Amino acid sequence: MFVVLRDYPGTVVTGILASLATFVLFYLMTVFALSWGTTALQYSRATFLIIQLVGIVFFALTIPLSAALAERGRRVTLIWVTVGIGAFGLVLAPMLSAGIGGATLAMVVGLSLMGLTYGPLGTTLSELFPTSVRYTGSSLTFNLAGIFGASLAPYIATYLATKYGLQYVGYYLTGAAALTLIGLLAIRETRDRQL
Repeated sequence: MFVVLRDYPGTVVTGILASLATFVLFYLMTVFALSWGTTALQYSRATFLIIQLVGIVFFALTIPLSAALAERGRRVTLIWVTVGIGAFGLVLAPMLSAGIGGATLAMVVGLSLMGLTYGPLGTTLSELFPTSVRYTGSSLTFNLAGIFGASLAPYIATYLATKYGLQYVGYYLTGAAALTLIGLLAIRETRDRQL
């Protein structure tokens, strides 16, 4: 860890940025959505868990799809999915608030985007570091991104939603996607594209 932090601090920061939207999205679609759905939107816990389970099916289905897309270019796949996450942030509030159909669609879209970004992320992070520190570098980056993106997201989202309105949770997601886009644009694809 010392070598990674000493010799590759910029790479660690870039990797954290490139991962941020993935973690924010996941926790908004799971922890925050369940809390908000069962309190502010007044769904029963059982009902909202079923809505989330429908979304989880799409999460599972899009991971192998993302693997196929990533074989053509991990970075470009992540860039396009990140743009999608940013756009989704702008429509998250009206979708989630549009009854059971809207909430289900929000879970399907959000968790599908999660699957599309989660699939290529691990390989992308590992490719940032040389072989001698690859495992440590990618693990450290992934875990720090989890701390900054995942652990804070439910609290930030709850604060924004209660203080300013649900649309600000979407803006938060869009902001995280913008930071991720900066990180992704700062890295390069390390493997030749194969057709």
